[in-house]
Amino acid sequence: MLAVGAAVAAVVLMGAGGDDSPDDDKPTAGASSSPSPTLSLPSELPSKLPSEVPSRLPSQFPTELPSEFPSGLESLIPSLAADEMPYYLLQAGDCFDTDAARPGQAAKRSCREPHDAEVVKATELEGDYATDSALKKAASDLCEQTLDSKAESQPEDTVRGILVQYPDTTGYRVGIDDVACSLAADTGAGSRKLTQPLK
Repeated sequence: MLAVGAAVAAVVLMGAGGDDSPDDDKPTAGASSSPSPTLSLPSELPSKLPSEVPSRLPSQFPTELPSEFPSGLESLIPSLAADEMPYYLLQAGDCFDTDAARPGQAAKRSCREPHDAEVVKATELEGDYATDSALKKAASDLCEQTLDSKAESQPEDTVRGILVQYPDTTGYRVGIDDVACSLAADTGAGSRKLTQPLK
Protein backbone atom coordinates (compact mmCIF):
# COMPACT_ATOMS: atom_id res chain seq x y z
CA MET A 1 0.00 0.00 0.00
CA LEU A 2 2.85 2.37 0.81
CA ALA A 3 4.54 1.65 -2.54
CA VAL A 4 1.33 2.44 -4.42
CA GLY A 5 0.94 5.68 -2.48
CA ALA A 6 4.51 6.63 -3.28
CA ALA A 7 3.97 5.87 -6.96
CA VAL A 8 0.83 8.00 -7.03
CA ALA A 9 2.65 10.82 -5.26
CA ALA A 10 5.51 10.57 -7.76
CA VAL A 11 3.10 10.78 -10.68
CA VAL A 12 1.35 13.77 -9.14
CA LEU A 13 4.67 15.52 -8.50
CA MET A 14 5.90 14.93 -12.02
CA GLY A 15 2.61 16.16 -13.48
CA ALA A 16 2.71 19.29 -11.35
CA GLY A 17 6.22 20.32 -12.39
CA GLY A 18 7.35 22.17 -15.54
CA ASP A 19 6.49 25.75 -14.63
CA ASP A 20 9.91 26.93 -15.77
CA SER A 21 9.54 25.75 -19.40
CA PRO A 22 9.13 28.49 -22.00
CA ASP A 23 5.63 29.46 -23.11
CA ASP A 24 6.41 28.93 -26.80
CA ASP A 25 6.62 25.15 -26.26
CA LYS A 26 2.97 25.01 -25.20
CA PRO A 27 0.39 24.24 -27.89
CA THR A 28 -2.01 27.07 -28.69
CA ALA A 29 -5.77 26.77 -28.97
CA GLY A 30 -5.85 27.65 -32.67
CA ALA A 31 -3.03 25.38 -33.85
CA SER A 32 -4.12 23.09 -36.69
CA SER A 33 -0.86 21.29 -37.27
CA SER A 34 -1.65 18.33 -35.01
CA PRO A 35 -3.39 15.37 -36.65
CA SER A 36 -6.97 14.74 -35.63
CA PRO A 37 -7.76 11.22 -34.39
CA THR A 38 -9.78 8.90 -36.62
CA LEU A 39 -12.03 6.10 -35.53
CA SER A 40 -12.41 3.00 -37.62
CA LEU A 41 -14.76 0.12 -36.93
CA PRO A 42 -14.45 -3.34 -38.45
CA SER A 43 -16.77 -3.72 -41.44
CA GLU A 44 -17.77 -7.28 -40.59
CA LEU A 45 -18.89 -8.66 -37.27
CA PRO A 46 -18.57 -12.37 -36.56
CA SER A 47 -21.64 -14.16 -37.86
CA LYS A 48 -21.48 -17.01 -35.41
CA LEU A 49 -21.08 -16.76 -31.66
CA PRO A 50 -20.26 -19.83 -29.57
CA SER A 51 -23.49 -21.53 -28.56
CA GLU A 52 -22.12 -24.26 -26.36
CA VAL A 53 -21.82 -23.65 -22.65
CA PRO A 54 -19.99 -26.29 -20.64
CA SER A 55 -22.64 -28.58 -19.20
CA ARG A 56 -20.42 -30.80 -17.12
CA LEU A 57 -19.43 -29.65 -13.69
CA PRO A 58 -17.04 -31.58 -11.49
CA SER A 59 -19.04 -34.35 -9.85
CA GLN A 60 -16.85 -34.77 -6.81
CA PHE A 61 -15.49 -32.32 -4.33
CA PRO A 62 -12.31 -33.10 -2.42
CA THR A 63 -13.03 -35.56 0.35
CA GLU A 64 -9.87 -34.97 2.33
CA LEU A 65 -10.16 -31.64 4.10
CA PRO A 66 -7.74 -30.62 6.85
CA SER A 67 -9.13 -31.58 10.25
CA GLU A 68 -6.69 -29.62 12.40
CA PHE A 69 -5.32 -26.11 12.53
CA PRO A 70 -1.69 -25.62 11.56
CA SER A 71 0.52 -26.28 14.55
CA GLY A 72 1.35 -22.60 15.14
CA LEU A 73 -2.30 -21.64 15.72
CA GLU A 74 -3.14 -24.24 18.36
CA SER A 75 -1.75 -22.13 21.19
CA LEU A 76 -4.01 -19.22 20.20
CA ILE A 77 -7.17 -21.35 20.19
CA PRO A 78 -6.81 -23.64 23.19
CA SER A 79 -9.22 -26.41 24.00
CA LEU A 80 -11.36 -25.42 26.97
CA ALA A 81 -13.03 -27.34 29.75
CA ALA A 82 -16.79 -26.87 30.01
CA ASP A 83 -16.57 -23.93 32.42
CA GLU A 84 -13.36 -22.34 31.11
CA MET A 85 -12.96 -19.31 28.92
CA PRO A 86 -9.98 -17.31 27.66
CA TYR A 87 -9.03 -14.61 30.19
CA TYR A 88 -9.58 -11.87 27.60
CA LEU A 89 -13.35 -12.51 27.63
CA LEU A 90 -13.58 -11.60 31.34
CA GLN A 91 -15.17 -8.29 32.30
CA ALA A 92 -14.86 -6.16 35.42
CA GLY A 93 -16.84 -7.81 38.22
CA ASP A 94 -16.39 -11.37 36.90
CA CYS A 95 -15.18 -13.92 39.47
CA PHE A 96 -13.14 -16.94 38.43
CA ASP A 97 -10.79 -19.75 39.38
CA THR A 98 -7.33 -20.16 37.92
CA ASP A 99 -5.13 -23.11 37.05
CA ALA A 100 -1.37 -22.60 37.07
CA ALA A 101 -1.05 -25.13 34.24
CA ARG A 102 -3.40 -23.04 32.05
CA PRO A 103 -2.42 -19.39 32.64
CA GLY A 104 -4.48 -17.90 29.82
CA GLN A 105 -7.70 -19.55 30.97
CA ALA A 106 -10.27 -18.73 33.62
CA ALA A 107 -13.06 -20.90 35.01
CA LYS A 108 -15.88 -18.42 35.65
CA ARG A 109 -17.54 -18.73 39.06
CA SER A 110 -20.32 -17.04 40.99
CA CYS A 111 -18.93 -14.27 43.18
CA ARG A 112 -21.10 -15.59 46.05
CA GLU A 113 -19.34 -18.96 46.00
CA PRO A 114 -15.65 -19.72 46.70
CA HIS A 115 -13.39 -18.41 43.92
CA ASP A 116 -9.75 -17.47 43.38
CA ALA A 117 -10.04 -13.93 42.02
CA GLU A 118 -12.27 -11.13 40.76
CA VAL A 119 -11.62 -8.85 37.80
CA VAL A 120 -11.35 -5.25 38.94
CA LYS A 121 -10.50 -3.71 35.57
CA ALA A 122 -10.54 -4.93 31.97
CA THR A 123 -8.48 -2.74 29.65
CA GLU A 124 -6.42 -2.85 26.44
CA LEU A 125 -2.77 -2.42 25.58
CA GLU A 126 -1.67 0.13 23.01
CA GLY A 127 1.68 0.57 21.29
CA ASP A 128 4.43 -1.71 20.03
CA TYR A 129 6.06 -4.37 22.22
CA ALA A 130 8.86 -6.60 21.00
CA THR A 131 9.13 -8.91 24.01
CA ASP A 132 6.94 -10.68 26.54
CA SER A 133 8.65 -8.78 29.35
CA ALA A 134 7.76 -5.45 27.71
CA LEU A 135 4.13 -6.59 27.47
CA LYS A 136 4.18 -7.68 31.10
CA LYS A 137 5.48 -4.30 32.27
CA ALA A 138 2.95 -2.38 30.18
CA ALA A 139 0.07 -4.54 31.46
CA SER A 140 1.23 -4.19 35.06
CA ASP A 141 1.46 -0.42 34.66
CA LEU A 142 -2.13 -0.32 33.34
CA CYS A 143 -3.38 -2.26 36.39
CA GLU A 144 -1.25 -0.93 39.24
CA GLN A 145 -3.17 2.14 40.36
CA THR A 146 -6.63 0.54 40.09
CA LEU A 147 -5.56 -2.62 41.93
CA ASP A 148 -3.84 -0.69 44.73
CA SER A 149 -6.88 1.51 45.23
CA LYS A 150 -9.34 -1.40 45.20
CA ALA A 151 -7.19 -3.49 47.57
CA GLU A 152 -7.10 -0.65 50.11
CA SER A 153 -10.90 -0.53 50.24
CA GLN A 154 -11.26 -4.24 51.11
CA PRO A 155 -11.70 -5.57 54.65
CA GLU A 156 -8.37 -6.55 56.23
CA ASP A 157 -6.91 -9.85 55.07
CA THR A 158 -9.55 -10.28 52.31
CA VAL A 159 -7.12 -10.15 49.39
CA ARG A 160 -3.50 -11.18 49.44
CA GLY A 161 -2.52 -11.09 45.83
CA ILE A 162 -2.99 -9.60 42.40
CA LEU A 163 -3.32 -11.28 39.04
CA VAL A 164 -2.56 -9.45 35.80
CA GLN A 165 -3.39 -11.45 32.67
CA TYR A 166 -2.08 -10.23 29.31
CA PRO A 167 -1.20 -11.68 25.88
CA ASP A 168 2.22 -12.91 24.85
CA THR A 169 3.90 -11.37 21.81
CA THR A 170 2.35 -13.92 19.43
CA GLY A 171 -1.16 -13.17 20.66
CA TYR A 172 -0.52 -9.43 20.62
CA ARG A 173 0.65 -9.56 16.99
CA VAL A 174 -2.65 -11.15 15.93
CA GLY A 175 -4.74 -8.57 17.77
CA ILE A 176 -5.26 -9.86 21.30
CA ASP A 177 -4.58 -6.71 23.32
CA ASP A 178 -6.81 -7.30 26.37
CA VAL A 179 -5.56 -7.08 29.94
CA ALA A 180 -7.50 -8.39 32.96
CA CYS A 181 -6.53 -6.79 36.28
CA SER A 182 -7.73 -8.93 39.21
CA LEU A 183 -7.46 -9.15 42.98
CA ALA A 184 -6.92 -12.65 44.37
CA ALA A 185 -7.57 -14.36 47.69
CA ASP A 186 -4.06 -15.75 47.80
CA THR A 187 -0.76 -15.53 45.99
CA GLY A 188 0.31 -18.42 43.84
CA ALA A 189 -1.56 -21.72 44.22
CA GLY A 190 -2.87 -21.08 47.72
CA SER A 191 -5.98 -22.79 49.02
CA ARG A 192 -7.58 -19.60 50.35
CA LYS A 193 -10.64 -18.37 48.44
CA LEU A 194 -12.79 -15.25 48.14
CA THR A 195 -16.40 -15.99 49.10
CA GLN A 196 -18.21 -12.80 48.12
CA PRO A 197 -17.89 -9.93 45.65
CA LEU A 198 -15.23 -7.32 46.37
CA LYS A 199 -16.43 -4.06 47.87
